[in-house]
Formats: sequence, structure tokens, C-alpha cells
Amino acid sequence: MRVLVVEDEEFLADMIVSGLRRAELTVDIAHSSRAALDRLRRDAYDVLVLDRDLPGLHGDEVFRYVVEQGLPTRVLQLTAAGPDGRHEPGADDRLTKPFTYEALRDRVLALGRRARSDRPPVIERAGVRVDTGRRLALRDGRPLALSRNEFGVLEVLLRAQGTVVSGDELIEEVWEEHPSYRTNAVRVTLGTLRAKLGDPPVIEAVPGAGYRMGDGAEPGGGEPAGAR
Repeated sequence: MRVLVVEDEEFLADMIVSGLRRAELTVDIAHSSRAALDRLRRDAYDVLVLDRDLPGLHGDEVFRYVVEQGLPTRVLQLTAAGPDGRHEPGADDRLTKPFTYEALRDRVLALGRRARSDRPPVIERAGVRVDTGRRLALRDGRPLALSRNEFGVLEVLLRAQGTVVSGDELIEEVWEEHPSYRTNAVRVTLGTLRAKLGDPPVIEAVPGAGYRMGDGAEPGGGEPAGAR
């Protein structure tokens, strides 16, 4: 599960992020609305934890972007107590400050489950098709016999819609138990997955960053240096 925390109070933001990471979630942080919008344009998130009262560009503008773009991201809005603690209509859930970490974690997990249930069951890119409901994967109509981890990696890369996914993010999303040798586990799985997908290559390595699904027009790159 991927979460974006948008909170301008750095101490509070760090506490939220640390706690959610202890719950084995993949968490990014933004301290302003503009930084949050940049993140949302680049990456896909299951849950957005959004402080409404941000300096400069108001937090409501971030929420409106999610709605206008039709993003599947679920929004947990953080509001102030008292008469100024209004909320933007349509937010999936809200918490009033101060709140307990346990309450926040439980709300995030519940929203994450809802977000995943709303995902389209069939995703496709560059002739690669995955039916998550039936656990089927095909390349140009040819069925692929994939292991659980290979299927999971392929699904994550397809859902990223061409954006880069790091090795650590793949581990968090796919592996039930996090292996000790993270980079090697990802590389081995990607190697067998690429072989089963065949030519032309569609999984590209981005040096120093991770992996992404290309369009199949050009061969993918080599292994990224130190991809995690």
C-alpha cells in the first residue's frame, strides 16, 4: 500500500510517516500543497493523508486535483478542532487534531483496502494484459505461467502506468516476507519475468532509480546501479 502524507508541521509529519512505515506501508511525504501535487502527478497512491490548513496553496486544492483527475486515491483529511475545522465535502474520511496514531493508522488501512477493491481488475500496456481477478497474465494473447512474485511485480509495474517503481517499493508491495537480500530478490524475479515475457523487452531499468513498463518499442535498459 502506498501512502502520501501532506503535512506542513514537520515534527508531526515525521511521526506519522515513521509510524506508518513501522506498519510496513510505503510512505512518501510532502510539506506543501505544491509538493503534494508534484508527487500525485508522478506517482500513484492508495491513500492521501492531507492536512487541510496548509500555508500558501490551500490543502483543498490538492483534494480538488484528486477529484478532477479521477484518481482512485482515497483521501483522509486532517482538520483543526473548533469552528475552523471545516472539511472539503467528498473526502473519504477525516480526523480532527489532536488524534492518536492508532486512530490514524486504522483509518489509513481501512481506506487502503477500499482503494484496492476499486482498482480495475484488468490492466494492459504494450501488449501485456493482466486479469487480477482470474490471476491471468498474457503477452500478445499468449498465456504466461508466472510465479506469485512474478505476477505481483508485473501487476505493480503495469499499475504504475510507465512511472518508475523502485526495488524497495516492489518488495513492499509484492513480497509477503521481506527478504534479507532485497536487491537480489528483485533482480532474480525480474530476470525470470523478463524471460517469460519475451521480446521485445517491455520492462526497462532506470539507473539508480528502479524499473518501469515501457511501450515495447525499444529494448529495455540494463540493471540500474544500486536500484533499491
